Amino acid sequence: MSHTPTSTGPAANVQSTQQDKKPSLTGVRIKQRKGQAKAAAKFEPETFRDALLLHLALLSTPPTTEALVAKLVQAGSTLEFLKYYEQLFELLFVGGLLQPGGSYLDDKRSPVYIVRTKEDGDGSETAETGGEGGVKGMVEVLKRVIQRYKYLQKPLEENFLPDLLGYLGKWDQVARDKLAEAVALLVLELQVSTRCLQSLAKDHVVKDGVALGFLTSFFKTYLAKQGVDQLGSTIRRSGLKDILLVFPQQTRDRKHLEAHFKKEGLQPVNDWYAKQALGEVREETIANVARMVGEDETNEQIIEQLKVQQTENPVPEADLCDWIWQGLMQTVDWTARPDQLDAAVVAHLTARAAILETFCKGAKAEVGLLNAVQVYCYADTRVLKSFPAIVKVLYNADCVSDQAIIYWHQKGAKPNGKQHFLKATEALVKFLEEQDSDEE
Repeated sequence: MSHTPTSTGPAANVQSTQQDKKPSLTGVRIKQRKGQAKAAAKFEPETFRDALLLHLALLSTPPTTEALVAKLVQAGSTLEFLKYYEQLFELLFVGGLLQPGGSYLDDKRSPVYIVRTKEDGDGSETAETGGEGGVKGMVEVLKRVIQRYKYLQKPLEENFLPDLLGYLGKWDQVARDKLAEAVALLVLELQVSTRCLQSLAKDHVVKDGVALGFLTSFFKTYLAKQGVDQLGSTIRRSGLKDILLVFPQQTRDRKHLEAHFKKEGLQPVNDWYAKQALGEVREETIANVARMVGEDETNEQIIEQLKVQQTENPVPEADLCDWIWQGLMQTVDWTARPDQLDAAVVAHLTARAAILETFCKGAKAEVGLLNAVQVYCYADTRVLKSFPAIVKVLYNADCVSDQAIIYWHQKGAKPNGKQHFLKATEALVKFLEEQDSDEE
């Protein structure tokens, strides 16, 4: 076998070094990528502001919406709107650059912006509107510019608006109303997120009724175009847990809330809030009844707790009886065999019927309870056949009267499985009618 000779010594080392050395280009300029150049560029907000103001200075006074949109779209082709989105929106919303804390950086102002007033211009009507259509016109401009530069919407709703609403106290009521109108229109027409409304719950914004005034104006603009149910959905999506949070601490209660919105002509807001509050009490009541029964508290202890609740948060007795019923049914022993479940339900209700009897007073509450039982049995087929037995338990425990049962059977039943339940209770109703006839 032959072996290839291996070079050793200084000559071999020189050869190896020459092979490892990579070639280099001398005198050749490496071109930097466009994105890298932009990222490394110096951040100059005032330079951007001055450049944009030069574009806007070429507009006629007052500018039309079309002209303003065209000029901003033209400016966007040369200026970096994404990098300077904050400065762009500051100029269009409040007219000038803001420093941390919300104060203006200097005296330079845009010729058109949302909160512009007569005092900001020459005192003429056109100066007040800041262009064609006032706030609506400026929102139309924003909408069309953002539709052209779609990357602007996310920083508007996630960063700029939450920060701006945190500075509301820096402007007077007129300016705040204009901002509220603009935000409402952006939510309605551009589907901008309402997460910014969370900023209204900050203590320094709540102070002196600033947040409340803003939200009131927001509601007025919104309800002029949409219903209160849509408004309720919008508030839920905002993450603002409770609109009471925008009320100053000393007036943070239902009484002041209802008085304020009634005075402002916003009764639908009061109705919506009452409905929301009732839903919260409902969930709490059902959970509390189920918990207390599960912990084997006595009927007397549970009744006492519910009486305290009624004193603090009174609700119609028909609703309360419905919720007690649902809480009781959550604690039925559902592990019983199907052929024994009917007996288990009857035994459970017999033991706890005194709770219902305490609060089920009056025809409305009694018929309401029968309907609650009907709807529940229709929805849960495990107790569908137990309905007549349950009604007998409630009758024997004085939760419902014979007159309530007869009325329910004749014309008060819900449509949910109505014919089935009427047929199932025919014998009981006939017996009760005979009893009434004998007494007469």
